Amino acid sequence: MKRVFYLTILVLSYLNVFSCTTAVISGKYTKDGRPLLLKHRDTWATNNKIVILDDGKYSCVGLVNSVDTSNKSIWIGYNSAGFAIMNSASYNLNNDTIEQTGFEGRLMKEALQKCATIEDFERFLDKRKKPYRLEANFGVIDAEGGAAYFELGNFKYVKIDANDSKAAPYGYLIRTNYSFTGEMGKGAGYVRYVTADNVLRNAIAKDDLTYRTFVNDISRNLNHSLTGTDLVAEYGNLPENTEKIVFFKDFIPRSGSASSCIVQGVKKGEDPAFTTMWTMLGFPLTTVTIPVWLNDEGILPQVVIYNDSIKDALLCHYALELKKEVYSYRLGSHSNYYININALINRDNTGIMQVIKPVEDMILYEGEKRLDNWRKESINYEELQSYYDAVDVKVNLLYKTAFKNEINNSVQY
Repeated sequence: MKRVFYLTILVLSYLNVFSCTTAVISGKYTKDGRPLLLKHRDTWATNNKIVILDDGKYSCVGLVNSVDTSNKSIWIGYNSAGFAIMNSASYNLNNDTIEQTGFEGRLMKEALQKCATIEDFERFLDKRKKPYRLEANFGVIDAEGGAAYFELGNFKYVKIDANDSKAAPYGYLIRTNYSFTGEMGKGAGYVRYVTADNVLRNAIAKDDLTYRTFVNDISRNLNHSLTGTDLVAEYGNLPENTEKIVFFKDFIPRSGSASSCIVQGVKKGEDPAFTTMWTMLGFPLTTVTIPVWLNDEGILPQVVIYNDSIKDALLCHYALELKKEVYSYRLGSHSNYYININALINRDNTGIMQVIKPVEDMILYEGEKRLDNWRKESINYEELQSYYDAVDVKVNLLYKTAFKNEINNSVQY
């Protein structure tokens, strides 16, 4: 009996840690006609970086664990053909005892280096040896207008097309930690699914579904769809420095949220080079969103690449330092179920999310403006470098001035 009890606790803990919220959106239903791919990543590996790889048939850019110094796995990314992929773990597809490898990231890296389209990815899966030893929902988009999920278990996969009005009547698909072709009621993420679904339905009804919907309304969502809790409405009016500890479980952001990336694809016929990954590196409630573009020059913001002195990306480090202010209650094994909501939002607009927003809005506005100009001609690499230099200055200035007491200044950057 004790063994069963401890095994149950271990499984529940595993589900809590690997609990991503993801979505695939057809370009037919977005405001600008371009498909979107979201991965709000929950994992034990909360230290992440961005890398560009050029050692495959297609070059690619993606999110990699900072400890993965050989860049063996990519957890969301896109390639030079405009093909993008991400995953969420599923826990209701396999009902056998076959050992799982957990190598979804390796599969996605290989797919990015070999596949140009969703059809290529399907053939890529068909050729792989079975059992797959995986249990996951793989979301994909491509430069041909494709947008789909592949629910993959040990011996088969099922493709669900976001352009199919029967499978996706509103042009979007959401997957948390269960699959629709698996046994319903098992797995995890049912509450998070409904929370995300409410946001997307509302955005489509207003014809206002953009990448910012995911940044502001999903990855930073402070609503609980089951209990009806709205933390902003309930506690946003408290004055600053009024510690208010609240229960924080089954919200989309959670203690294991390590990043959130939104790949914005291209319209059919557009240059795949304009594919953009709007990247929230580090804990989404305390980080800044930065656009990332794949380029032959290997140009990236310094704050999102691996920094050898801290063994992490600088932006991720900043976000994790501020996360400690949010999870300020640290007594007991379940302290990660509680946050100090006042550290994020308050009446005086000095909460972390409130201080970050103006700087982030400036970064995003400048990025959108450049992207619009590039779409008329081509990406200007000198302009890209200049933009990223300015982003690095803004990010460092934000965290080292506005949050100078919270950030560890003993580290040399």
